[in-house]
Parts: sequence; structure tokens; C-alpha cells
Amino acid sequence: MKRWIPLIVFAVLVGFFAKGLFLNPREVPSPFIGKPAPAFKLPVVGVADKSFSPDDMKGKVWLLNVWAPWCVSCRQEHGVLMALSQSQKVPIVGLNWKDKEREAEQLLAEHGSPYFAVPDDRSGKTGIDYGVTGTPETYVIDQTGIIRMKHVGPISPDVWKEKFEPKLKELGA
Repeated sequence: MKRWIPLIVFAVLVGFFAKGLFLNPREVPSPFIGKPAPAFKLPVVGVADKSFSPDDMKGKVWLLNVWAPWCVSCRQEHGVLMALSQSQKVPIVGLNWKDKEREAEQLLAEHGSPYFAVPDDRSGKTGIDYGVTGTPETYVIDQTGIIRMKHVGPISPDVWKEKFEPKLKELGA
């Protein structure tokens, strides 16, 4: 019996490893789902003497899109965000994460801004408070300020239809 124990332990470890290979890292559940969105107050890109706080969105379902001008995937999803913004289905706040205000202003001037506001998180602290691991990441926040969904990666039309639309409908947006 004693000589089977190492084999059993090895088999269990191989099983866990094999299962891990088939998990999608974008589907890792966030511990922030169902919890209040972390509070912050940040200056708004391109608007002197103006700041943004999640309290500004109380009573509305909204998206917090964490992006950066250097992020290639963020540029891929920009057209989708522009279309969503024009449809006015839900306001989008674009958190400029770990980049210079000037770079964000330039990109938005060239390609248009889908955002209701662009808070400037140059230090990255607000992103850390939200559990951001990279860009883009998008959060659905309800009328009471509770995080209801997190999506890691760019938003494509299919992702919007399959993930975001049902959640927004559920929230009455």
C-alpha cells in the first residue's frame, strides 16, 4: 500500500495540471463581482479642473473600460466602443491606465472618444483597486455602484452580444 501512495499523489497532481491547461484565463472569476466598485476621484483627461468619481454615475448602469494608448488590443476594440457610444445604450467611462494624459488625448483626438469621461490613472493605483491585471478590462457597474461583471480582453461584436447584452438587459439598461 505504501508504494502506491506516491503514484496516487502523482496522478492527482497530473489531473489538476491537465485541468488547468484547459481553463480560459479570461474566465477566471473576479472577487469583486457583487461588491461595491472601489471609490476614486481622478482628474479627467483633456479637461482642466474637472475630476471624475464613480459617484457621478449613481443611478445609472455604466461600463468602466480600462485602457491605455500603448495597448494594441485596446485599439482593436476602439471601433466597437465607438459604435456602442453612438448607440447610447450605456455610458462608457474610459480609465486611462498607467499612461500620460497627452498620449491619451492624442489617441482620442485622432480616433474619436467613445467615453463619457476619461479619468487619468497615471499611477495605476485605481486599476490595482479594481484588480486590473492588464488592458483592456471592462466592468459592468449597476445603478447602486455594485460591480456586476468583469470582462478581460477586447470587446468584439460577438463578445458584446453574448456577454454584455444579457447582463445589461438583466440590469434594466
